Amino acid sequence: MIIKHLELVDFRNHSHTNLDFQPGITILVGQNGQGKTNLVESIRFISTLGSHRVAGYLPLIQSGKPQAVIRAMVGVDNREVSVELELNREGQNRASVNRSKSNKFRDVLGLVTTVTFAPEDLDIVKRDRSNRRDFVDELVIQAIPRLAGVYSDYNRVLKQRNSLLKSARQTKTAGSALSTLDAWDEQLVKLGSEIIANRVALVAKLEPHVFAAYQAIATSNNEPRLTIESSVLAASFDEDEEELPSLTTSDRDEIEAMFHEKLAEVRKKELERGLTLIGPQRDELRIELGALPAKGYASHGESWSLALALRLASVELLKENSNTGDPILILDDVFAELDDERRKRLAGMVKLNEQVLITAAVANDVPDELAANQLQVKQGVVTVG
Repeated sequence: MIIKHLELVDFRNHSHTNLDFQPGITILVGQNGQGKTNLVESIRFISTLGSHRVAGYLPLIQSGKPQAVIRAMVGVDNREVSVELELNREGQNRASVNRSKSNKFRDVLGLVTTVTFAPEDLDIVKRDRSNRRDFVDELVIQAIPRLAGVYSDYNRVLKQRNSLLKSARQTKTAGSALSTLDAWDEQLVKLGSEIIANRVALVAKLEPHVFAAYQAIATSNNEPRLTIESSVLAASFDEDEEELPSLTTSDRDEIEAMFHEKLAEVRKKELERGLTLIGPQRDELRIELGALPAKGYASHGESWSLALALRLASVELLKENSNTGDPILILDDVFAELDDERRKRLAGMVKLNEQVLITAAVANDVPDELAANQLQVKQGVVTVG
C-alpha cells in the first residue's frame, strides 16, 4: 500500500498543496513549524481519524477558514482508491470514497493503513495508562475497522450509565426504581467485553513482535512483556488503583461472566460515587522490561527502544492481518532523538517497507542508507530538493 497523491486545502499551514509520492522512502525536510509534520499528520488522519499531536480535529483547520480538505489517492496492488475528508468548523464532517459520499465519517477506516512513530510515543511507555490504552485501541481498530463502531457505542452507553448513576446518587434512588440501570448494564457488558477480548487477543499476537523488534534495536538484552490488566478482575474498586490483575483469556463468554459478576459486586459503590467503576475505560496495557514495569524503571534509552519496538511490532502485526500489503510507515522527527547505533538499526529494519515517509529538520539526521526521494517544506510550500 502506498499514498500516490495527496492534496491538502487549508489543512494546518498548507493553503493548497498538491503532492505526488513514490514507493519506497521519501524524506520531508524542513525546520520546525514549516509544515513537514502537517503533511504526514494528514495521511495519519485519513488512516485513523485522529492526530498524534492534538485531540480533536478543529486544530487541523487553518485559522480563519471554515473547513479543511484532505484528498488522497491510494495504490493497493494494481488498483487505486480515492479518499476525501472534509473537516468542517461548523456542521458535520464529510467523507467520500471513489467520489461516492460515505454514510458515516468512520467508513473510511481500513482503506488506508499507517503506523506512525513520533517523539510523543515515549508517553506510551513513560506516562499514564490512558496513553497505553489509546495505543492498543488505535491498533485494534486498524486491524479490525468495524470495531470503531463498537467503541463508539460503548462510549455512548458509558456516558448514559454514568449520567444515570450520578442522578441516582443525587436523588437517593434505590430498589426497583433502578431497573433502567439493569438495561444499561447489559449493553455495557456486551460491548465492553468485546473490546476487552479484542485487546487481549491483539496484545497476545503483538508481544512476540515487540520482543523481536526490541532485541533488534536495543543495546541491552532485557525481555519486554505485554499484558492487559483488567478491572473485571479487580479486588478493590479505586479508580486510581495503580495495578490491576492481568487478564489471560480472550474468550468473550468468560469475560462477560466476570464483567457481570463484578458489576453486581460493585453496584453499591457505583451508586455512592455516581460513576462506573469497571470496564475497558479503566483497564491498562502493562509493559514490563525484565521483571519490572517499564514505567518508572526503564532508562531513557530503554524507553526509546520500547516505543520503537511497539511501533515496528505494529507494522508486522498489520502485515499479518492485511491483504493490501505493508502499512505506510511514518517516522516523524525521530532520527534526531536517537543515538547513532539506534539510527542504524532502525534504518535497517524499515528500508524495505513498501512506503516510508520520514520527516527531519536536517537531512543529515537520516542515515545514508535511507537517502532517497527528498522534498523540502517551507512555510507550507513543498518543493523537490
